[in-house]
Amino acid sequence: MPNICVTIAYDGTRYAGWQIQKNAKTIQGEIEKALRKILGEKCHLIGAGRTDSGVHARAQVANFKTNKKIPTAKLQTALNVHLPKDTRIVSIKKVPLKFHAQFNAKSKLYRYTILNSRIDDPFTERFYFKVPYKLDLALMKKEAKTLLGKHDFKSFQAKSDRSPIKSTVRTIKRLSIKKTGDFIHIDIEGNGFLHNMVRNIVGTLIEIGRGYLAESNMKKIIALKDRRKAGPTAPAKGLALEKIIY
Repeated sequence: MPNICVTIAYDGTRYAGWQIQKNAKTIQGEIEKALRKILGEKCHLIGAGRTDSGVHARAQVANFKTNKKIPTAKLQTALNVHLPKDTRIVSIKKVPLKFHAQFNAKSKLYRYTILNSRIDDPFTERFYFKVPYKLDLALMKKEAKTLLGKHDFKSFQAKSDRSPIKSTVRTIKRLSIKKTGDFIHIDIEGNGFLHNMVRNIVGTLIEIGRGYLAESNMKKIIALKDRRKAGPTAPAKGLALEKIIY
């Protein structure tokens, strides 16, 4: 029984997230549906992480096992024929049977894109959050350093998150803020993320950049472990899963 690993890129605009849901279009659901058509059997797709509704991915990783023998190159072509154009299998390979896309992942890298301009970019509008106000990037970078390392990130956990989580402690391995033209890219790599954690961090950094939160507030927000003390949740469309590190 081959274990197949796929890397997937998708525009999450039209989807209710990665995970299969009743009466909703999801990435996992579309790929599993395509696999049934091609292989004639039901395959369970294991994703490295669950992206929320409207969130994108450049390199989501997933694996599945199948009873059918089919060349991986042929399977990749067939999947891309059957999948919507906003979802592509960018690579595919056979992996050891013990490989698990979620449990074997060491960290995940997300990128949040901000357009810091009064004018929208019609070519990439679905992939950024427009902030037309002046932002103090130097202060945002300084406050972002407080997030590095191991912390209890309860202040950045979605209020609606009712999933059974044993701990809200996570480790952020790196966090960078770079501006190219009018675009600001916030890259965050961590060993795991709470529901809406990245978007809540970004929303807080934007508030800091606008001068709504004073210097050293990030440290206080972490210590308080209270979602109400952090900034608003940044929109989903600016977020993309960039890479899974194994």
